[in-house]
Amino acid sequence: MTWWRICAVIGLSASCATAQTSKFTIPVTSGTIANGLRYVLSQDHTTPIVTIAVYYHIGFRIEPRDRTGFAHLFEHLMFQGSQNLGKLEFVQLVHSNGGSLNGSTRFDFTNYYEVVPSNTLQTFLWAEADRMRSLAITQENLTNQQGVVKSEVRVNVLNQPYGGFPWLDMPQYANTNWYNAHNFYGDLRDIDAATLADAQAFHKTYYSPRNAVVVVTGDFVESQAKAWIEQYFSTIPDSPLPPRPDIKEPPQQKEIRASKTDSLANRPALAFAYHMPPRNTPEYFAMGLIDQILLQGHDARLYQALVQRGGVTGDVSGGINLLGNMFDYEGSMLWEVSLFHDAKHSPDEILRLADAVIDSLRTVPVDAATLARARVKERAALYDILGGQEGGRADLLACYALFDNNASYVNSLESQFQNVTPAVILETAKEYLRPTNRTVLTIVPRKNANGAVGK
Repeated sequence: MTWWRICAVIGLSASCATAQTSKFTIPVTSGTIANGLRYVLSQDHTTPIVTIAVYYHIGFRIEPRDRTGFAHLFEHLMFQGSQNLGKLEFVQLVHSNGGSLNGSTRFDFTNYYEVVPSNTLQTFLWAEADRMRSLAITQENLTNQQGVVKSEVRVNVLNQPYGGFPWLDMPQYANTNWYNAHNFYGDLRDIDAATLADAQAFHKTYYSPRNAVVVVTGDFVESQAKAWIEQYFSTIPDSPLPPRPDIKEPPQQKEIRASKTDSLANRPALAFAYHMPPRNTPEYFAMGLIDQILLQGHDARLYQALVQRGGVTGDVSGGINLLGNMFDYEGSMLWEVSLFHDAKHSPDEILRLADAVIDSLRTVPVDAATLARARVKERAALYDILGGQEGGRADLLACYALFDNNASYVNSLESQFQNVTPAVILETAKEYLRPTNRTVLTIVPRKNANGAVGK
């Protein structure tokens, strides 16, 4: 068991938190080839596997207006075949080599990755380049995947109790900029309206080399990986990128209260959210530690207040960026808290308990032991990401390459948290945890004819 987990298990003291201060550094080599494609290489010879990840700088936020859900639709299309691999043959190729894969659409990127044996690296660099160059965008594939995505929306959101709560619901209430506030999963009418010409133009524009980064992590020879990236990706034509839309969110100056009736829900639910500070600022890193103090783990103050002492809920969850982690997004973001509760406890009662805890951070500087514990928890969370077999290291490297053109920034994260002082936490809490920066969302179960809660 590593030292920070021992500290977490036995109850962290300040001396335990500072007993180990060695810094883990990730090897990072990055570059750009002639057509604008960026690459990041990070060797780790612990096990004979590699992760190949291709991240495209297109996510929910900047999908076309009147084509909500289009970024997600395209994630599905990327598995429908290319010039040299037929429908689902990419998936079969990974599985037949004993590997795993996935793809996802997030706020600011769409990603695809494979975790495979090291000796297949060349094969999968070739395969990723093949679908970047020659994706099979046909009317048959488009129609088929429109049906799949619409079915997914119905199953996961429309016909699911609490569907989309709070990750999909909250941004639509808390934000005012359309790019941050529209239905990311997609309106069924918008998904139906997508044409073959839309899909072809989308691929040419946003799935171009200039809008992508290829990341390779694991057990490989760096010079060989560079040569294969050049060999397979350099012949893909470049495509100019349109100006990126303004995705800034204006400051919130008044608390927002919203309520949503859910005919399938059997209990009320409550979520509240605050707009985050800008990325990579001292206040941003302070909010990462505030998240650990208030929300993450059973030692967190909100858990203690709402579950252990208040008894108003059985659990409380949330954090920064519910679709990933606090590091893998680019634009505006919310810090969110959500819970389910019995009808005998009103939202206002729960908020009063939460406010007492949150307001203490806004009025009293945190003590040394609390800050030390938060740093250790944050460090453990960061290392969990970096050590994950399913592309965690690749995720951070890709995002800092895409958003900041600096994959090596990942090696500064620990020191950024170490630099946060009680004074910075206090000032951050005063500004960003103020009630006028908050959105409160309640889920109200619909009562049936007999007065019972539920459908």
